[in-house]
Amino acid sequence: QVQLVESGGGLVQPGGSLRLSCAASATAFRFYNMGWFRQAPGKQRELVAGITSGGSTSYADSVKGRFTISRDNTKKTVDLQMNNLKPEDTAVYYCNTRTPVLTWGQGTQVTVSS
Repeated sequence: QVQLVESGGGLVQPGGSLRLSCAASATAFRFYNMGWFRQAPGKQRELVAGITSGGSTSYADSVKGRFTISRDNTKKTVDLQMNNLKPEDTAVYYCNTRTPVLTWGQGTQVTVSS
């Protein structure tokens, strides 16, 4: 069973930055289209950024220009660089395949507050 382990969250002030990382145990990781998702309290989980196996990226309008997704197929990791964070970015962040088919990890909490 593939395991997903997210890390890098924390408390940051508005305008600050964080870098999240997700490590996957999948041997076929390089073939997966991956995504970063988030779930805020009382809201549904949403996709915020995606990256194909070939490295093409896509972003939700709410994070475009502020977040950057990247991957390292050798390390089997997918990262999310988050800049100019806003209070509305507060959520638990998860990674999964672009169309989620893997068991969700524990996520990493991001809190943006002054």
